[in-house]
Amino acid sequence: MSSNLNASIRSLLFHLISILISALFLLPLLWMLAASLRQPGLPPPQTVEWLPKPVSWSNYIRIFDLLPIGKYLLNSIWVSLTAVALTLLTSSLAGFGMSQLSRQMRGRLILISVVLMLIPLTAIWLARFILYRELGIFNSHMALIFPSLMGSNPLFILLFYWSFRRIPAELFETARMDGANAFSIWWRVALPLSRATLIVVGILAFLLYWGDFASPLFYLKSQSLYTLPIGVRQLQEMDKTNWPLLMAGTMLMTLPTLILFAILQRFFLQENVLSGIYGR
Repeated sequence: MSSNLNASIRSLLFHLISILISALFLLPLLWMLAASLRQPGLPPPQTVEWLPKPVSWSNYIRIFDLLPIGKYLLNSIWVSLTAVALTLLTSSLAGFGMSQLSRQMRGRLILISVVLMLIPLTAIWLARFILYRELGIFNSHMALIFPSLMGSNPLFILLFYWSFRRIPAELFETARMDGANAFSIWWRVALPLSRATLIVVGILAFLLYWGDFASPLFYLKSQSLYTLPIGVRQLQEMDKTNWPLLMAGTMLMTLPTLILFAILQRFFLQENVLSGIYGR
């Protein structure tokens, strides 16, 4: 009886602590939502205001009147979804290729990947600018999507590599004996057994491209090609003191990531998701 009581107390404490930690992350989001519903032109409140009076939903309409936010939003969706699809394709192929190499070659490629992750992004901006101009993709969405053709980030390739290395080699050998080539093994054997990695890499890649501010700023000149981060920055430059409008734009930019997490949270929060990647 006492053991059941102790288990119930531990469970209660666990849930209370989880709720408190979740509240710490949700409070800034709720504050941003409340700030976006204040009257236009008002400064930030001196105290915490969770429900402004009166509530002004017109801020979300006005940002579409001031700027082509709808166009920016569609551009961001197009760039992010295309880049995520290409990232999953190229990084999984690279990770699968690494997993099939000899131990010595795998070690060298892992070392190269780690070194590449240590290079700051600012060190390659100029090189990318020159490359995109020579390829004729400067001032186009292809300039934003181009990194996805190389896996976007070495971390994504390593995640797939670790996932594929956990698959028993006998499965690959059996597929080869049945006449499957490398692409068939990757598509029919490796990927179906690495769905956890696909989900995690897809989320990380979406966040990477959705929130990218520097690349559109450097590689795009036409306003019609701008993405949502540039639009939010333009709102700030147009009226730096109009916090409700700025918060409305920021809330609009945050909403897709919340929707994505809400859709995938049931899978993403399962205990076996990370164990499917790291082998724990």
